[in-house]
Amino acid sequence: MFKKILISTDGSELSNQAADAGIDFARAVGAEIVAVFVAQPMEAFMGFDGAAAAYAASYEQDIADQGAKYLSHIAKRAKAAGVQARTSIVTSYNVADGILRIADDEHCDLIFMGSHGRSGLSRLVLGSVAARVVSLARISTLVFRLKKEEV
Repeated sequence: MFKKILISTDGSELSNQAADAGIDFARAVGAEIVAVFVAQPMEAFMGFDGAAAAYAASYEQDIADQGAKYLSHIAKRAKAAGVQARTSIVTSYNVADGILRIADDEHCDLIFMGSHGRSGLSRLVLGSVAARVVSLARISTLVFRLKKEEV
């Protein structure tokens, strides 16, 4: 059914758990994975002017190194599970748009991603990458959410 599954990561614990679940799913259905980290350019966070230009090269290298570290975890886990995996770092002002672009470029037939499950004001203020991907994706999207531990 699914041949190529995109797994996105932001390096968070939830994202790592979702990636592990996505790898298990890929193994179960005999699919390969494309793991992606979306790096947002520095201008996405602050106005870009002459003073910021001095930090841009350092920021770009730092974010690329960080993304490679996150993707390395997924690649190692996939290899251990016997799942073929490729990794990609994509630059985009909007994380959801970057995920959708690489899913299209790589001809993926499923997007597997985690969600923090925000609601109310925090979702309004922080937004939801998963909600945007689900609403705009032209392929199936599986959103992984951790069950909250009972107290």
